[in-house]
Amino acid sequence: MALLMLVPVASQAGSCLAPIRPFVLSDSQAARDFADFIRRDFEVYITDVQDYFRCLEQERARAFEEAREVSLDYGRFLELVGD
Repeated sequence: MALLMLVPVASQAGSCLAPIRPFVLSDSQAARDFADFIRRDFEVYITDVQDYFRCLEQERARAFEEAREVSLDYGRFLELVGD
């Protein structure tokens, strides 16, 4: 029974995935040839890393609230068992 109560909580946990760092070619001619693609990779990374930071902030807030609730639950449990 106790395990079943944990399943919904575990599924609510966020999953923030860090974006992949853009690759820059070391060959200057190749970098110029693919400048548009590389520039786009950097722009996508910047957008994705901002989303990642927002996700981390939301997950931190969610985990903090969950920890507060668990602390209250633990206090009620201790009262219940008389410790």
